[in-house]
Amino acid sequence: MWRAAIQRLPPGSFAFVMATGIISTGFAAIGQSILSLLLLGIAIGGLLVLAALMLARFIVFRRDVMLDARDPKRAFGFFTIVAAIDVVGIRLYSPEAPTATIVLGILSVPIWLLLTYGVPANLMLRPRTGPVAADIDGSWFLWVVGTQSLATASAALGAHTRSPELAALAVALWGIGVMLYLMLATLVTLRLLTVPSAPGNFNPSYWIYMGATAITVLAGSRILRMPQDLPVMHVTSPVVSGLTYVLWAFGVWWIPLLVIFGVWRHGVHREPVRYSSGLWSIVFPLGMYSVASMHFGAVAQLPLLVSIGEVGIWVAGLAWLVVCAGMVWAGGRFVRGRRPMSAGLAADAAAAGSLR
Repeated sequence: MWRAAIQRLPPGSFAFVMATGIISTGFAAIGQSILSLLLLGIAIGGLLVLAALMLARFIVFRRDVMLDARDPKRAFGFFTIVAAIDVVGIRLYSPEAPTATIVLGILSVPIWLLLTYGVPANLMLRPRTGPVAADIDGSWFLWVVGTQSLATASAALGAHTRSPELAALAVALWGIGVMLYLMLATLVTLRLLTVPSAPGNFNPSYWIYMGATAITVLAGSRILRMPQDLPVMHVTSPVVSGLTYVLWAFGVWWIPLLVIFGVWRHGVHREPVRYSSGLWSIVFPLGMYSVASMHFGAVAQLPLLVSIGEVGIWVAGLAWLVVCAGMVWAGGRFVRGRRPMSAGLAADAAAAGSLR
């Protein structure tokens, strides 16, 4: 049973850790220490369990891993590994004890480098019978999320060390993430406008459309907290500040449209609402939007944004609770043998195991 679970473990399974880690960060920001520490423990446990399972999958089922890396609908899910590592690292950061953030940040760098060049190169250069663009979906924004998570960790450490090099790296990664977002947003929107409308096309991964802007806002906020006398801040601070606000507003604009997509899919077309691991792609953006709003509101002296984030983190926490309950229920059914194995259930069983 567990051998099959490892073989079918989806690349995007670390989204559970991303969602849990960022909501832990949000609760810490509003003073809910007990809830924050509880979620932090779950996030760390989930990260360790999933890392062990993913490593086992790479060793034992390397062919399946390579097939995922060649699949446009699954390949970018590997970026959840980078994001999960850095989200947990960001949550663990404190000026008095930055070691965990440093270690996790260093660990994520080679993974990001491998993925950020390997995945797109493989998709563009491999022999194919049709255009890769036909298979684009919201999961491609995980490329942005992984990049900006590394930018956020770099900015936090840059502020702590006052290192000009680390600060420059943080701003560079942030800029790369912004350009990737603009490129991918164009491609994804064109696909939505050119393929026939079908309920299956509007899956939860499109919430990362908003989540990618949210983590870009968080990274921008962390950059703006770096010492303003650093050389890179002299030339980029106004640009980072302005674009961060624009992307925050654009992320807010997306939320009603994403809700409309969901109503159209499940209300108009009666698509059944079932638990799937993809639902974490909704929880993470909600949590990230809330945390980003609080951070940017504080650094830009915009109290309204802080208030929005303080309310939003409770909404994200409720969404986490609902999806987590569905995950445990689905994972329990699989363990008891009442539901056939699928890639999503493999992630459910693994993540549910980290809660025990």
